[in-house]
Amino acid sequence: MFEKEEKKVEYVELIYDLIFVYIIGRSNSLIHDVTDGFITPGTYFLYIICTLVTIQIWNFTTLYINRYGKNSVLDHIALFVNMFLLYYMADAIQDGWQTLYYRYTIAWMLILVNLGVQYTIKYIKCQKEKPWELEDLRQHVMKFFVLAGVVAATLPVYAITRVPLTPVAMVVGIVLTSFTARRGGALVPVDFPHLTERVMLFIVFTFGEMVVAIAIFFRGDISVGKVYVAAMVFLIVVGLFVSYEYIYDHVIDRELHTNGIGYMTLNLFLIFALNNITMGLEFMKEDEVDLRMKTIFLVASFFIYFTFLALTNIYAKQNRRANVMIYLRLVCISGAFAIAMALTYRYPRISLLVSAIYIFAVLVMQISSRHDGGFYIPWIKKRED
Repeated sequence: MFEKEEKKVEYVELIYDLIFVYIIGRSNSLIHDVTDGFITPGTYFLYIICTLVTIQIWNFTTLYINRYGKNSVLDHIALFVNMFLLYYMADAIQDGWQTLYYRYTIAWMLILVNLGVQYTIKYIKCQKEKPWELEDLRQHVMKFFVLAGVVAATLPVYAITRVPLTPVAMVVGIVLTSFTARRGGALVPVDFPHLTERVMLFIVFTFGEMVVAIAIFFRGDISVGKVYVAAMVFLIVVGLFVSYEYIYDHVIDRELHTNGIGYMTLNLFLIFALNNITMGLEFMKEDEVDLRMKTIFLVASFFIYFTFLALTNIYAKQNRRANVMIYLRLVCISGAFAIAMALTYRYPRISLLVSAIYIFAVLVMQISSRHDGGFYIPWIKKRED
């Protein structure tokens, strides 16, 4: 039997991911300005839309590379063109974004056109070589040109009404992706090992942003209180990372046959949660942010992270799948955490300790519940007698 050739993550994909780390960081900056100690709903909604549009573009590109990319000169050019356009999208994400709406939207539209052109070229090449892929390619060609048209149509609407329809265009993209995934996944399944690695690397880059952001807790004079706070924040980041590392290395079945859309969607929310946690930790340093908002923001972000991390169990290996009891334990631990945070929100140092305990409690539950015989550390091999 012929073994399937391993599809490796190429260097150009890694450099491409860095622009998304930058643009998401720009989106994060939107909500650092608070009013009376709270983030305004409009500002937070804008942050959500900008973040989701960015990750949606990353999803589109990643799926193309995974299923059709050949690390060719053409693939390199297409990625670099998108990177160039993403810089303009990133520059438009700032206070007073209304004046830069056209720049943001035109760059977004051109990225979609670029993807449509890539699929069109692939469609032409596959006429004789791989006719079974033509239907999937045709659907994607239509999807990207239709979506580019929808994005373009928001420009005159904004010029007349001053109402940005960016959320509508994003939802249209989700609907069209769901439609093409139904049949395309069966015709041309994704290379799941490559896809999981690409997603993992993007999440690692997101953790990298978190590692850089918490550097603020290590600056200035050294005192017992400051060292304590820095240690708690560092433990929180370590616990979150090890939780993801365990799931990726020991739970996810990377040999599955799937269209990849569900897996990428779950990880989209993980990335979103990690960005919120980063901002929540930064808020702990800012006195102008209301204590209640700090607590609610951090607790909600932790809940989103662990909820979607638990849902990745859909893609678990047969012998690593969670049962109902694991989910019930997670709910109970999370409920106790929420109560403890509500009781201690006036004391940020205690809240940080409670958060660190919660994260490591979930980690211990996560590891020990999947193995018989008690607590088990998968990266320490058992000694053979």
